[in-house]
Amino acid sequence: MANRFGVLLRDARRRAGLTQDQLAARSGVGVRTIRRLENGSGNDPRIGTVTLLADALDVAPGERRNLLVAAGGTPPPEEPVETPAPAPAPAAGRLPAVPAEVSAAADDLARVIATQLRREEELRRVHDPFPLPVRWRQAPEHLADHWDNVCRVPAGVTAAPLDLSGEVGNMAEVYRLVPSRRLVVLGRAGGGKTVLTLRFVLDTLATRTSGDAVPVIFNIGGWNPTSTPLRTWLVEMLQRDHPGLAAAAPGGATLAAVLVDTGRILPVLDGFDEIAEGLHRPALETLNSVSMPLLLTSRFGEYERAVTMVDVLTSAAVVELTDLTPDDLAGYLPRTARRVNGSAATAWDPVLDALREAEPGPAANLAKVLRTPLMVGLARTVYSDPVGRDPADLLDAERFPTTRALEEHLLDTFVPTVYHGHPGHDDGTRDWDVERVRHWLGFLADELDRRGTGDLEWWRLGASHLRQRSRVLLVTALAWLATTLFVWLVFTPLNVFVYDFPFRPHVVFLDGLMEGPVIAGPCALLYLLFVLRKGGVVAPTRVRVRLPTRSARQPGLRRKVAVRLVAGTAGGMLAGVTYALTSLVVIALSPDLAMADEFGTAVRTTLLSAAVYGLAFGPACGILLALVVVLEKPANLTTATSPADLLAVNRVTALRLAVLLGLALCLAIAFGGFAAIGVLNGLSGPHLDISWSSQASVLLGVTAGLSAGFAYLISFTAWGQWLIFARFRLPLIGRLPWAVSTFLEDAYRRGVLRQSGAVYQFRHARLQEHLAKAYRTGS
Repeated sequence: MANRFGVLLRDARRRAGLTQDQLAARSGVGVRTIRRLENGSGNDPRIGTVTLLADALDVAPGERRNLLVAAGGTPPPEEPVETPAPAPAPAAGRLPAVPAEVSAAADDLARVIATQLRREEELRRVHDPFPLPVRWRQAPEHLADHWDNVCRVPAGVTAAPLDLSGEVGNMAEVYRLVPSRRLVVLGRAGGGKTVLTLRFVLDTLATRTSGDAVPVIFNIGGWNPTSTPLRTWLVEMLQRDHPGLAAAAPGGATLAAVLVDTGRILPVLDGFDEIAEGLHRPALETLNSVSMPLLLTSRFGEYERAVTMVDVLTSAAVVELTDLTPDDLAGYLPRTARRVNGSAATAWDPVLDALREAEPGPAANLAKVLRTPLMVGLARTVYSDPVGRDPADLLDAERFPTTRALEEHLLDTFVPTVYHGHPGHDDGTRDWDVERVRHWLGFLADELDRRGTGDLEWWRLGASHLRQRSRVLLVTALAWLATTLFVWLVFTPLNVFVYDFPFRPHVVFLDGLMEGPVIAGPCALLYLLFVLRKGGVVAPTRVRVRLPTRSARQPGLRRKVAVRLVAGTAGGMLAGVTYALTSLVVIALSPDLAMADEFGTAVRTTLLSAAVYGLAFGPACGILLALVVVLEKPANLTTATSPADLLAVNRVTALRLAVLLGLALCLAIAFGGFAAIGVLNGLSGPHLDISWSSQASVLLGVTAGLSAGFAYLISFTAWGQWLIFARFRLPLIGRLPWAVSTFLEDAYRRGVLRQSGAVYQFRHARLQEHLAKAYRTGS
């Protein structure tokens, strides 16, 4: 069989004009394996290997059948009647041609992801001193699809089962052996699934060539399959974590959408078990409705229940992670600890000797706990790194009578250890009070638990658990306060200096308080309509402020401009009318300003003032908000995508937009009043009995521009929402420290948090659950 297969393979390779090295590069099969198969030495080839080679050679269906049969596949019961062969399906890995911009975007994405994941491995100390030996075996057959479907053999050919066993260093190679490119990795909590996905992506990127799909890790726990199609969710996550992919590609769609639609993205879906309760069935049904290659991870029990309710994942092979053994621990833990008194022994040696005996009792409980990489990592952190802690304490039956007690101890001791055991950083990071740190981390874990997610998104922090009424009141109060301060500190001094009015404290105080609603009122209304009524979240901007160009035109730009124009004009007119009414009250209470005695004249003046201010404020605000949309351009493809960097980029963009809006509004209001009076004069005929001096218009424009710019910043930018809800409110009530960003980044460096694209996550879901429970119970 093998000799016949070798002859067929060599003939097909020569007809394709390929060398053995070229065939190895195209198929992903090692060149030594190809050489061995052609020489007829060794065992019969695997069906998965045969399929990879046939796809790479793009052989005809009949020749593919001969290769499969020669490799040991079961031939069909009878030869089919020769008919014109249908066009062969595209070979695995061959993707449709795309414009150069899309191909460049995929290459940039691959470089960014490789850089991020290498840093993630360093912070997790995966290679310190070497990776734990995470292994897997074939999962029970009832969890996988038929091998004929997995291997995608022609009708009438029976595929032999694939040998997909392996360990962490060859996951990418094992995945390439699956012809359908659909693989499920199952394991217990903390079994190493997430670290395995990191290594898979890095190994796949290491052999990737331009034009190949880019493996991207998606935390599938945040996906709601009943409301968001898989494709839409993938595009949204790509644009969230990599803002440059929101740019328009040739044809109008975003780069992220084109990458997904053309198969340039290989989804690595981590955490199927973390999908909300009741959504596993629709999630699996949705995954079965698409044929895209993917790698899915899940806990064993949740996936088995979903398969029982629905069906297996179509064309997917399934492997199951195995437990770590005492021998694995003996080869790893001593090398993470210091030697005892200069000898070769370490504090772990007597513990490991007890684990090998496997007698019922404390040692057996500890052996069960240390069968997962998560618990081994925690034990290494708590007992190997600090000086003075003896791992033999883990064998204390009185303190730890059960495996649950041991796990809770390791989880509970982890945070104090990393904050006591790593007291200083070269970058000057401050030390923290451990009890406060536990409280702050518990609050974050509890908030994520309440939202049913593991993604710590800084733009949602502090606002998700507030009622809409509370959020509106807080935004309104800050806009009111800012406007009042600008009136007191800017408008009043300039007004006294220009007009030489005497300083009347009670008039100034009243003026500031009454002018607050001029900006705060419209701001609150627009915030309610355009933020809270549309999901209540201001997402991080994926744009820069640039002059408009034809090549950078955004999809749906005209609609966005129209909506902003109408909303801004309405809000501006409301602010103008409010300002006219409040100005009348201030004038009436000021002894230094003349006020007409006749009631009719006062009413007429007020109405004319309202008309002038409304016409001056309204179009100016509408045009400027629309202009902001036009000036927003997609971010660079190489824009940093870590949470801290995304926050910094949004801060710069938000401040630029606020300053631009404030300055432009200042000029628009300063000169818009004259245009408004001219319009009203043309409509009414006689000269209006209302003053609009250049000095007054400039003063009003400066104050209104500064106030409106601040109101826009806090109400309609993600950084502004972060500023008031996370940076101001949460520290004020003791939920987080004042240096929130520093605290989160420091927790990431210490290994308590991890990064997944543009969001933080806790090191593991078990740690999040533990901290949230401790926070709620006050322990």
